[in-house]
Amino acid sequence: MKHLGNIKKLMVITVIGASATAMVAFTPEPNDPWEVPAEFQKMKNPIASNSESLDIGKELYAKHCKSCHGKFGEGDGSKAEELDTDCGDFTLEKFQSQSDGALFYKTKFGRDEMPEFKKKISYDEDFWHLVNYLRALGE
Repeated sequence: MKHLGNIKKLMVITVIGASATAMVAFTPEPNDPWEVPAEFQKMKNPIASNSESLDIGKELYAKHCKSCHGKFGEGDGSKAEELDTDCGDFTLEKFQSQSDGALFYKTKFGRDEMPEFKKKISYDEDFWHLVNYLRALGE
């Protein structure tokens, strides 16, 4: 009789495992391509990348981005390991090859674990300073 109890436990574990596997199979990948609307893809940064802009961008980055994306934008911030989504590496060509408008859009509106910052960063001008700083991380 004790043997039957173990078989029932094993069956329950098997069903739970199969259900979890099915759920994972139908869960969207967190690294699916991030679609950026065409109007943002084409946007040009109106802010010159000079020392003043980079200083403002660096300050915004330290306040809002560094904890996940790391001091140098390599995706190794103190909170990065807590996330299911890869924070990415801003120093790589894959990141740097995106348009300024795409970076503006992704930073402002976010998705999944990347929060939107449109309420925390009040002015579009500041998003452009941040884009300038993100570009500097790739140099």
